[in-house]
Amino acid sequence: MWNVRLLFPLVGLLLAGCATLPTNIERAESHTMSDTDNTRLAQASRSKLQGHAGESAFLPLPSGVDALLARIVLAEAAERSLDVQYYIWHNDLTGRHFGNALLRAADRGVRVRVLIDDVGAKANDETLLALDAHPAIEIRLFNPIASRSFRGIGMLGDFTRLNRRMHNKAFVADNQAAILGGRNIGDEYFEASGTVAFGDLDVLTLGPAVAEVSGAFDRFWNSPASIPVAGLLQRKGTAASLEATRASLAAFVEQQRDSPYVANARPRLDRLLSADAAGFSWGKAHVLFDDPAKVSRDREDAAGHLIPQFGGLGMRIHKELLVVSPYFIPGKAGVAWLRALVERGVRVTVLTNSLAATDVGMVHAGYSRYRESLLEGGVRLFEYRPEALGKAGKEGIGSSRASLHAKTFVFDHQAVFIGSLNLDPRSMQLNTEIGVVCESASLAQEVAGKLEGNLDRIAWRVERVTDPSGATRVSWVETGEGGERRLFDEPGVGLLRRLSLWVLGLLPIEAQL
Repeated sequence: MWNVRLLFPLVGLLLAGCATLPTNIERAESHTMSDTDNTRLAQASRSKLQGHAGESAFLPLPSGVDALLARIVLAEAAERSLDVQYYIWHNDLTGRHFGNALLRAADRGVRVRVLIDDVGAKANDETLLALDAHPAIEIRLFNPIASRSFRGIGMLGDFTRLNRRMHNKAFVADNQAAILGGRNIGDEYFEASGTVAFGDLDVLTLGPAVAEVSGAFDRFWNSPASIPVAGLLQRKGTAASLEATRASLAAFVEQQRDSPYVANARPRLDRLLSADAAGFSWGKAHVLFDDPAKVSRDREDAAGHLIPQFGGLGMRIHKELLVVSPYFIPGKAGVAWLRALVERGVRVTVLTNSLAATDVGMVHAGYSRYRESLLEGGVRLFEYRPEALGKAGKEGIGSSRASLHAKTFVFDHQAVFIGSLNLDPRSMQLNTEIGVVCESASLAQEVAGKLEGNLDRIAWRVERVTDPSGATRVSWVETGEGGERRLFDEPGVGLLRRLSLWVLGLLPIEAQL
């Protein structure tokens, strides 16, 4: 029988032991390949950029199926290098197809650098070691947990450090084409999940912006927080484990060749492979990203933070601001800033998740504290409905519930930011993020037009109303085939869910959300 009094010292020892990373890790610095001007992707990029000197080209990827295919097409086309940076990478249908594409590229001699967040990805160490055994692949983990056997205990034992994560999502092929946006690697991001589909947005970019994305990747790759997986685990993968992984991935891809998702995706591949410029917009690009050292600094130290970089662009909002942020906690300062915009005549619209659609109830509890103040200040609020995608999921396999995941801001229909940044304390002060501001009126109008024209269909319109007694209340307006109806409780959820929201709202945890 365990002596309970001995248990506490034992746990203490475990916590202390899990807080130390190896000190003898070999890590060679490497940088983006710049001699890629004669690759197929370089030639394709030049054809898209003819007549647009100094500008970048942008192709929005609102479809999850297209977003996955774009990554796989670029991986198959790459001749020199692939740089891959993600917060989450699931071992599911899309994750395995993506991994197989990277491995195929490495087998052709393409250098593949993979940087993933250790806590977000929760990847299997043995799989990472096996892939890392390939002479053309190197895998690094950002800010990893020291204890690999007791990850939960390790997280608790070193919480202050491990609470700071790399939320970036970036994919670069041959230093000629890059994809940025809100999507991680997993079925729910690419319309392949039968449970939930994330409404998201990526952008494929060509031209000068790509070198900026590559520069950001190099900063993170060579950061002290990025640890080679072999060094972290103090051992290397074997040729046998690599071969087993290669065979497993190839067999899985072959098995899925006639699956509903792959069958539906196949016809869309032709459009992405076409040589024309249909769907592209052009303009100046500004890649914004947090300094990787942000995770080691005090959260109040704004040096190298992404948010202040918007001010450095010199953009001033005159007429309209559209904010799409699935996790939206503006804080008192954010509310004051948005209300000040409204006071000087700017039309401010915010789309975020409803309680019924969110996958993080605590964040919704933090947002709901500011809802009335935003409405009182004239901000137009919309909350995403779980049935928002409707039949849009037909490109994939369909899902039972939709959840907003795009992080997009449109300025005066003249410029648009697309990236990984949520407007919440965690994105702004704790985690690192990346995105691109596209100074392209055609792209901004395309993104805003598709959203604004569908807001009442995909979201509940949130309003303040005055009841007969003179008291004001928050209400949700639902638009359907029969017209509009007004609701006075958080829609789409039961009493227990609403009660849990109230309880969560009492907790003093906003700074962690």
